[in-house]
Amino acid sequence: MKTDLRGRDLIGDLDFSKEEVETVLDVAFDLKRKRALGEPHAYLRDKVLAMLFFFSSTRTRGSFEAGIDQLGGHAAFIESKTTQIAHGDTPVEIGEIFGRYFDGIAIRHVDWKVGNKYINEVAKYSRSPIFNMQCEIYHPFQCLADLMTIIEKKGRDLRKRKMVVSWAYAASYQKPISVPQSLILQMPRFGMDVVLAHPPEFKLMPDIVDAAQEQAKKFHTGFEIVSDPDGMEKAFKDADVVYAKSWGAMMTTEDANEGAKIIDKYKHWITDSKKMKAAKDDAIYMHPLPADRDVEVTSEVMDGPHSVVFDEAENRLHAQKAVMALTMK
Repeated sequence: MKTDLRGRDLIGDLDFSKEEVETVLDVAFDLKRKRALGEPHAYLRDKVLAMLFFFSSTRTRGSFEAGIDQLGGHAAFIESKTTQIAHGDTPVEIGEIFGRYFDGIAIRHVDWKVGNKYINEVAKYSRSPIFNMQCEIYHPFQCLADLMTIIEKKGRDLRKRKMVVSWAYAASYQKPISVPQSLILQMPRFGMDVVLAHPPEFKLMPDIVDAAQEQAKKFHTGFEIVSDPDGMEKAFKDADVVYAKSWGAMMTTEDANEGAKIIDKYKHWITDSKKMKAAKDDAIYMHPLPADRDVEVTSEVMDGPHSVVFDEAENRLHAQKAVMALTMK
């Protein structure tokens, strides 16, 4: 077990080795048990976490804020528009100054070709650990919670389990591609055979796909891409885990209007009970939320027996507490 993670950043999913992720999961399960039993676990007493948001949040803010409080510390919620970032505070100032004020800095910045660079720049100048609460490339804490949930539902040995990471239709906006990218990077390391399914226009970043294929090869797991206008149902066949959510066509066009037109071609990419029947009888349905109900997924599926979306959302709390407890000491 690799236990000394003090001071470490978590920005990309591969920043922690498989063994280090296993340590995070062990601690997360222990913290979940302690919370269920009402056992005190104030490992971060008097520690303060800065939470800097450039993008709105429900679960991410709630779980980080509750988590640091439960560990005995305190969270400072900072909306970027309430700062002087627009008037001269560069990543140098944020890293240097917040790194001296706070014991950890968590940042959510999903602007295309901006967010990840910004977070890494802050990390360069901060003496405190940096946590990526989501950028345009990665969503590592969501992925840790997802892995924790899959282990709870399917057991520790995930080898030969089929996980489908599928695009789904959503009309609201061009959503970030970070969730599917984190999933395809992380899940092959834990034995899962991953099938990535999307219409041709919704490819992920080539270097991320290459890295996912490398992880699959290293850990002797399957990795398949179904890039087909009608490939959703095909991909679902015999799946143990169905993870279907929308993401934008940024690899095809960065124009929002053009992207919306492309999205509208694929309204049939909705997770419904008919498609779920193609998966295994005990398959689980996952989504990071918020989901566009009856657009992206039917309420029948989302509220049905296959859905684990609320357990998944809860595990954000426990996974994040584990990383904070291990790194902010």
